[in-house]
Amino acid sequence: MAPPGPPAGAAVVVGSFAMGRGQWFARHRHEHHQLAWARRGVLAVRATGTTWVLPPSMALWIPAGTPHATGAAGPALFRSLYFLPDRCPVGWSAPTVVGVSPLLRELISYLSDGALDPAARERAEAVVLDQLRPVSVATVQAPMPQDPRARRVAEALRADPSDGRTLAEWGTRVGASGRTLARAFVTDTGMPYGQWRTRVRLQAAMPLLAGGATVAAVAARVGYASPSAFVAAFRRAVGVPPGTYFAP
Repeated sequence: MAPPGPPAGAAVVVGSFAMGRGQWFARHRHEHHQLAWARRGVLAVRATGTTWVLPPSMALWIPAGTPHATGAAGPALFRSLYFLPDRCPVGWSAPTVVGVSPLLRELISYLSDGALDPAARERAEAVVLDQLRPVSVATVQAPMPQDPRARRVAEALRADPSDGRTLAEWGTRVGASGRTLARAFVTDTGMPYGQWRTRVRLQAAMPLLAGGATVAAVAARVGYASPSAFVAAFRRAVGVPPGTYFAP
């Protein structure tokens, strides 16, 4: 996924890519710094052993030379900003989550106009750089277990995160005791089964919330008995409630 050719004198270039459900751009890297953002839908970025799930209220700064892959859980409009390193004062050396304010959102659209006057472009680029502010949110990680029996459980839960079966009940299906499955989840994913299932549910909730579904509807869809239980789990895992995370 190469950045588009820059307009004359530009230090920031905007690329736009429509993405279908489950579509991924394979692992690659750029000579430019990149700000990966979805104007519509939810963007996922894999880099440095971490996966970020980003609604339109957030973007990810990817330093030049960082191998990464980008994808979408559902239909999305991916807009990416590319910054010339020798003209960019931002010094973040690792991927960094950035809040996308209404002003930054409009500036990205403004800079996507390739016919923009050079002086106007330079002013807008300066404001974009001023708007790049890190936000403190945790990523929602749910690595897949390697044990083949635990992996079958994990795959079934990714397909239907609302499934509330216990590990003992799963064990009768995959041919292992609940205790064996519990050990496999801790060994392979670094977290107990209950925590892993919570994260899978939150990952499944992200594109639904970004699409405008209510918290109550999403909570029921991904297996929570009440909206309040879902909001509490979301806050514990991410650091902010859904309303803040998905604020426009």
